[in-house]
Amino acid sequence: MTDATTSSRRRILITSGPTRQYLDPVRYLTNASSGRMGAALAGAALALGHDVVMVSGPVSVDYPEGVELINVLTTQEMLQAAGEAFQSCDGAIGAAAPCDYMPRHVSTQKLSKTGEPLQLELIETPDVIATLGQSKRENQWVVGFALETNDRRFRATVKLERKHCDLMVSNGPEAINSSENQVELLDPSGDVIEQIRGTKEHVAERLLHQIHHRLLSS
Repeated sequence: MTDATTSSRRRILITSGPTRQYLDPVRYLTNASSGRMGAALAGAALALGHDVVMVSGPVSVDYPEGVELINVLTTQEMLQAAGEAFQSCDGAIGAAAPCDYMPRHVSTQKLSKTGEPLQLELIETPDVIATLGQSKRENQWVVGFALETNDRRFRATVKLERKHCDLMVSNGPEAINSSENQVELLDPSGDVIEQIRGTKEHVAERLLHQIHHRLLSS
């Protein structure tokens, strides 16, 4: 990494991995997020001498030694854990892919087959990064991730403003459960700061370089 030291040690919150929203005691909604991007970001932050608090959904990857790991299952649990941890952090990077919907009613018993279609009424889950962005203090910062399938830059810019983020990372579905990623880093006006392509470790190093330069150097 080009700048191997920082002017001061910072405490950074990183959300990572998927979450689960249960339909009954054994079935749930989720996605294929692997946690690899979160792990790479944690490694890059640790390499710069920062402290890392990792709030993670269920993943099979190993996070770097030295992170303070908080394991969660549901989006609500991630919101609560991240909100509590953020109070003692300088900034947050939202690399997680929380489940956006949950069933309005969760069965206490395993749903049995009846031969008939099963209708589910889904409602939105809380937005973790938007909540952190709305609650940040003057000296705190939030970097979000926007995974979109179309109109990526436009949608990422809308999310950047709506979620009160200081920077937004735009990527696509090909990043899910992959060892590589291709992203655009957007500033608050929606302009592209840098386009980055390569392994998730390389992408993480470049993102931390930009975060350090733009948000941590003061």
